[in-house]
Amino acid sequence: MRKRYKLVAVLAAIVMLAAACGNDTSDDNAGVDNGSAEGGDSGADGGGDGGDTGGDAGDEGDGGGGEAVDQTQGGDLTFNMITHSDDGPFWSVVKRGAEAAAADVGVTLIWNPGNNDPQVMVQDIEAAIAAGTDGIAASLPDPDALTGPLQRAVEAGIPVYTLNSGVDFYKEIGATTHIGQTEVVAGNGAGERFNAAGAQHVLCVFQEEANIGLNERCQGLEETFDGDVTVAFGGLDTDQTAQENTINAILAEDESIDAVLGTGPVIAISALRASQAVGRDAMIGGFDITPEIIDAIEAGDIAFTVDQQQYLQGYLPVILMYLEVTNQNTAGGGLPVLTGPGFVTPDNAAEVKALVAAGTR
Repeated sequence: MRKRYKLVAVLAAIVMLAAACGNDTSDDNAGVDNGSAEGGDSGADGGGDGGDTGGDAGDEGDGGGGEAVDQTQGGDLTFNMITHSDDGPFWSVVKRGAEAAAADVGVTLIWNPGNNDPQVMVQDIEAAIAAGTDGIAASLPDPDALTGPLQRAVEAGIPVYTLNSGVDFYKEIGATTHIGQTEVVAGNGAGERFNAAGAQHVLCVFQEEANIGLNERCQGLEETFDGDVTVAFGGLDTDQTAQENTINAILAEDESIDAVLGTGPVIAISALRASQAVGRDAMIGGFDITPEIIDAIEAGDIAFTVDQQQYLQGYLPVILMYLEVTNQNTAGGGLPVLTGPGFVTPDNAAEVKALVAAGTR
């Protein structure tokens, strides 16, 4: 009876989540189909903007590198979520979603933030395997470093799900499915919006040099945008002053740039400040959601941000791992489970803002 009760609770949780997320954040999706199952383009969080880092060295099953989230319904399953999370607004929402799912189904969740260091993630994967984890959900910003360790987890009989980044590689790993958005498609949608606004030259500026998904966001932009595209590394989110100075210098050097796409929410704000500093009335687009970027969209200073619904990227892997372990259910049918892209614009920013304040968007 206990297992049946939990399964009913899980299904009820999914129904409530679907109802809560029923309002599409895309005003028109710029021709991008949120429900399509396009599996060719790799996803990454783009911002790596970061959940809470660290954790107690004695946390159960985490090899000393993660933070155990207390269960609320009992149970003896432990899942590890191993990501390139750093200290910022994006990953805190992913973590909140994972915590909510763990509470809903009564499992222990070990949160392992890699702080944009693939080697830390490798160590956390190996520690989770050694500890006998019941499931691993992992982002894949650096496939060369992470594919092998995750394949070893699959070989050990551990269910593996990729999230946020890794859509091009989850099948190679043997993961059950991928939860996230396809980054090239997201970049395609951004390019179409810049076309519609009449932009002529877009600077696509990214914040992590080793993150394949950020490159794909710029690649997608280049595929659909009719004008010129300049791609540049703008510096890490941990030093916004440096980001602003770098973007400022690029804008000052090339006066033809009339639009900027920041591949994360922090760098999009840096792009806004840099363009204002040089007196450039540039159209600004971004990726992901933070209170600051929503305020800027609501004020009309930023045109849009691409929403990949990161709460779902934390919530769904835990639910799906639980269902696979306890009921042999799998999702995706060989295709990724897409959480985006959608678009937040001045038309719907106010509706999303309240959810951002609540910490679920």
